[in-house]
Amino acid sequence: MSRKKLAFDPIDEAARQWGLRWEAVDQMHAVTSLMRVQQLVLAQLDEILRPHGLSFARYEALVLLTFSRAGSLPLGKMGERLQVHPTSVTSIVDRLEAAGHVVRRRHPQDGRAVLAEITDAGRAVVEAATADLVTARFALADVPADDLRQLSALLRPVREAAGDF
Repeated sequence: MSRKKLAFDPIDEAARQWGLRWEAVDQMHAVTSLMRVQQLVLAQLDEILRPHGLSFARYEALVLLTFSRAGSLPLGKMGERLQVHPTSVTSIVDRLEAAGHVVRRRHPQDGRAVLAEITDAGRAVVEAATADLVTARFALADVPADDLRQLSALLRPVREAAGDF
């Protein structure tokens, strides 16, 4: 789908209008830009993953399970690591289970907990989807590597201050 390009940057215009009424123009501009880029990148990632029957959220969950020693994690731990609400984890695991990418199992030490365990089919789809994401450079192919490292460094203090790590 091709979109008509605007003759102006709507975020610059929003910042101009913002500055006529309120303070923190630079912060508003940066946050609005960050959120818009997040929307654009996520849409591209989801498009890349669609042929694999995945969204980026489901892909992240499968990668998390791939990285775990046993290939399984309690749903609660998945929510913590993915930083999503328990309801979202349940929905993600439901979809992955329906696709045959994970199975639910009782936790061997804690009968109250449920584990999500990646299947061979889940591992295969992670490999195929990852190959496509890497080829597309995670929808950031137009950004030079040095700029990507700088972007990560610029965002780190925000994540750290929020208690992300």
